[in-house]
Amino acid sequence: MLIHAVYFWLKPGLAAGEVARFVRGLRSLAAIGSVQRAYVGTPAATVERGVVDASFSYALTVFFADVAAHDAYQVDPLHARFLAECSTLWREVRVYDAVGDDHIERLGE
Repeated sequence: MLIHAVYFWLKPGLAAGEVARFVRGLRSLAAIGSVQRAYVGTPAATVERGVVDASFSYALTVFFADVAAHDAYQVDPLHARFLAECSTLWREVRVYDAVGDDHIERLGE
């Protein structure tokens, strides 16, 4: 499994319609065939701690079967369209890719 976590810092002062276009673009990425699961979110209202970075605007987390599935996603036309239509809306983006186990059992199960 490959976990693709992408954090976006949107440009300040975007109109509501621009933010909505960005969110629609993020959600459209789930339609790419190699995507197993995808989640879009904003910073959680958790207790402030020094190790937590809640400065981002939106997060996208995508799960793939493997690196090949991730690589197919990167060249998919829907991904290219998202970049073409939305890349002017953010000031910074950071990507964290990790490989991991498919499932970790809860303690006691």
